[in-house]
Amino acid sequence: MGDTTWFKEARFGLMMHWGLYSVIGIEASWPLVHGEISYADYAALTAGFNPTHYDPAAWAALATEAGARYVVLTTKHHDGFALWETKLSDFSAPHTPAGRDLIRPYVEAVRAAGLKVGLYFSLPDWHTADYPVTPTPLGTRPEKAQPPDAYTSIAADPARWERYLTFMRGQLEELLTQYGQIDLLWFDGGWEHTIEEWRGYELVEQIRAWQPHIIINDRLNPSPQGVATTLDHGLSDYVQCEMALPAPQTEEAWERAISISDGWSYKPADYNYKSSATIIRYLVDGVSENGTLLLDFGPMADGRVQGEFTSRLRVVGEWLQRNGGSIYGAGRGLPQTSYGGPSTRNGEMLYLHVFGSPAQGAVEVRDLTERVLEATVLGSGRPLEWEQQINPYFGTHLRVHLPAAYLDPYDTVIALRLAPQ
Repeated sequence: MGDTTWFKEARFGLMMHWGLYSVIGIEASWPLVHGEISYADYAALTAGFNPTHYDPAAWAALATEAGARYVVLTTKHHDGFALWETKLSDFSAPHTPAGRDLIRPYVEAVRAAGLKVGLYFSLPDWHTADYPVTPTPLGTRPEKAQPPDAYTSIAADPARWERYLTFMRGQLEELLTQYGQIDLLWFDGGWEHTIEEWRGYELVEQIRAWQPHIIINDRLNPSPQGVATTLDHGLSDYVQCEMALPAPQTEEAWERAISISDGWSYKPADYNYKSSATIIRYLVDGVSENGTLLLDFGPMADGRVQGEFTSRLRVVGEWLQRNGGSIYGAGRGLPQTSYGGPSTRNGEMLYLHVFGSPAQGAVEVRDLTERVLEATVLGSGRPLEWEQQINPYFGTHLRVHLPAAYLDPYDTVIALRLAPQ
């Protein structure tokens, strides 16, 4: 089992979906299932993949500016296109106008910025004919989106499945032995086969031999209900949650992945951007339930990041500069029966998050039996007035006054220093 200490302290990471799909601005891989593009036309996108503005150091700088502590990049999505110089397939970045391995400079730039390095890897590969055309949660690839000589099940050709497992393990070995320490492996697509078919336990044992310090999400063996509440520690280290799924009720480390827009990859026609305030709320809500936020966006095909994304990331980073004490290393605060909004806690510091303006210029807390020693606005250090009643007969009550002039436009954080117990 990997050590998730750094992961639980980080609380905020960035993810980037980048690949052939970025060339024409479509969702990552899934148009193959939806019948929107054929296998041949998708493969032909390699001719247009030429990231002339690819600058992973700029990506790492943006992640730092946003306040993220780790970064995850799609090394290979379900479409099978590899961003590194794999010796096992020609369907890769060096065989496009890019002409080079794109993972090495990414890993080096992220590491140089002091961030943790994460690699996304799809277990399915819809490009190779050795991977069976199996149903996915969103449907089955139509015939025009299947490789030549496709087969439909492991039982139909067990030898080809064995060949695929060797291929998949070989690509993982390349990723996990050629670039130094990798901190996080983000599996995807495990739902297409059972853990026995994936040879999951053997695979994870080998991964941990290659990378002893790595942590792994739970998508090699995802919960059939969508979000697990317990982990098989022989396989994974933290629970994965996505988009609108409810937060898992678990004491395990967990992560919610959301995208800034509706899709995961660069889609110029997708204007439904989440506001900076919404992103901050996702972050705060997650930490208040002991979770971590992984915020996704898709770089353009040439490697640039569109302004709608950079502007939001910078606002989140500015908020974290003021209020990061309530996020980094923090976790669950008070139950909602005690405080109506989200709250986080780090040792003797309790943080009340206030969105908007509180009624009558004050916030109320019930059932806090620990004595408050100091109340301030976290972002500015301004002292706040408060009254606290702790009485075994009449109950406990805390009222903290919050002047309108002290409000943060996104989330005002009241920092309460509590007496040691």
